[in-house]
Amino acid sequence: MSYLCSVIEKQKTMSIQIQQVPSPCYVLDEQLLRNNLALIKSVKERAGVDIILAFKAFSMWSAFPIVREYIPYSTASSIHEARLAFEEMGSLAHTYSPAYTEKEFSTILKYSSHVTFNSFTQFERFLPMVKSFERKVSLGIRINPEFSEVETDLYNPCAPGSRMGVIADQMPDELPKEIEGIHFHTLCESNSYNLEKTLEAIEQKFAKYLKQVKWLNMGGGHLMTRKGYDIDHLVNLLIKFKEKWNLELILEPGSAFAWETGVLVSSVVDIVENHGIKTAILDASFTAHMPDCLEMPYKPRVRGAHQEPVAGKPTYRLGGNSCLSGDFMGFWSWDEPLKVGDKIVFEDMIHYTIVKTTMFNGVPHPALAIWNDQKGLNIVREYGYEDYKGRMS
Repeated sequence: MSYLCSVIEKQKTMSIQIQQVPSPCYVLDEQLLRNNLALIKSVKERAGVDIILAFKAFSMWSAFPIVREYIPYSTASSIHEARLAFEEMGSLAHTYSPAYTEKEFSTILKYSSHVTFNSFTQFERFLPMVKSFERKVSLGIRINPEFSEVETDLYNPCAPGSRMGVIADQMPDELPKEIEGIHFHTLCESNSYNLEKTLEAIEQKFAKYLKQVKWLNMGGGHLMTRKGYDIDHLVNLLIKFKEKWNLELILEPGSAFAWETGVLVSSVVDIVENHGIKTAILDASFTAHMPDCLEMPYKPRVRGAHQEPVAGKPTYRLGGNSCLSGDFMGFWSWDEPLKVGDKIVFEDMIHYTIVKTTMFNGVPHPALAIWNDQKGLNIVREYGYEDYKGRMS
């Protein structure tokens, strides 16, 4: 932990002033983001690897000027993410998609330095376009080591029958000469020991291909900013693997960048009771604004509340403001009864939350804001009826 503390720029002396935040609103804490970025940059420099930002977890581009001070590159999974990398990160993307189309691929090339294919059929289909492109784009193939310790199938790219990557039995004896890299992604909010086991599986099944390429992209899921993550083990693991195989190594975490960097502020708008069950209805929605809570599922931490029910204390479910029957979670307990107007603050709601929101049911979308300890609250985006209408036909 002493090394981890040395990386963090400074301890926080202030925190988001919730009373200044409109409801509902996502608030990114700039200093907490900088703390994460400083740690990620230190791993990059110590290990001599490339670490790039995965937009699929965090693409709040109003914060990219801060990100670029530490990490200048990003990874994209679609044509729009690739364009966002070029326009707002100011660099070409490392792009991977399960499938490209003729309509999109020329634009993908325009905005990408690296393009990884999910299958050899996709590679063969688009190779002529790559060869005729005006500049060099480094090509890769995604592999599936059929090994992952991710327990939730929804987030496990190596589950039986997965559409992600080429398994060892389907690999050719020799890679096409145009393939310069190999990509894998088997982790989800995982630690360095999970990565170590994955690398052992890859060496067992794909060793001969590691000798045929220049770079290895280890995908995302490296949650190096989580408390207790063994940074020294990660750095040593990467150094040894890089030296053993003489490869350029690339990591593309998303959650690690924005882990524990902000909140979703909401408010109680009503309290209803049914057979002794009290539900505090909010001006935010689980299904529309915190979908992973229902998909994963996981129970988010709520500031000032007891995470589990406490006998004798006021206890509530929290309900969203959409008409989906299942748009609720619970239970939490408070020391004092909730009342209409009380702020409900959901912790750690920046990564894999803003990027997955919807405007289902036409419920108002939370604003986006950045908190700076010196400058205070900066609301960078608010949403209204025209945003909702513009998504419809």
